[in-house]
Amino acid sequence: VDCNSFYCSCERVFRPDLQNKPVVVLSNNDGCIVSRSDEAKKLGVQMAGPYFMAKHIIEKNNVSVFSSNYHLYGDMSMRVMDTLRALVGKENVEVYSVDEAFLNLDKISFEYLEQFAHEIKETVELWTGISVSVGVAPTKTLAKIANHIAKKDKAKTKCVTLLINEEEVRVALQQTRVSGIWGVG
Repeated sequence: VDCNSFYCSCERVFRPDLQNKPVVVLSNNDGCIVSRSDEAKKLGVQMAGPYFMAKHIIEKNNVSVFSSNYHLYGDMSMRVMDTLRALVGKENVEVYSVDEAFLNLDKISFEYLEQFAHEIKETVELWTGISVSVGVAPTKTLAKIANHIAKKDKAKTKCVTLLINEEEVRVALQQTRVSGIWGVG
């Protein structure tokens, strides 16, 4: 489970008027862009780019800009992780970063996996206001690829992708550059 544009999503929880509008969050001292919403990405705002280089795009397109608020992001991260723990049990959640966790879904029946993945997404969003994508696969590396696919075409995938049979895995790996494989590239 990976939060979508996490810092931007956190800011939007308290500014619902910014839903579907371009948002960026800046690093310490407002030097670089460390988070951007999908709408900001579409405008060409680059991740980790210096703020001053994107300022013309940001001002021209009325992009909302926030300074980092790491206390808020830590609190929201805890809320997301606590929600995941409530859904699958604390022993089945491995927090990977402030906005990402691996879940062990071994106890979920195979035929219920897709429905449960959607329930995870919907529950996290309902309880926390944070948008997430879910990738389900038999290994962490494949789960990261599944999550990447879920994020790449959110309208098609509804932010959930499963790679659970050999054909799905083969197709996904054929479409993934080696440099884009977590833990390998």
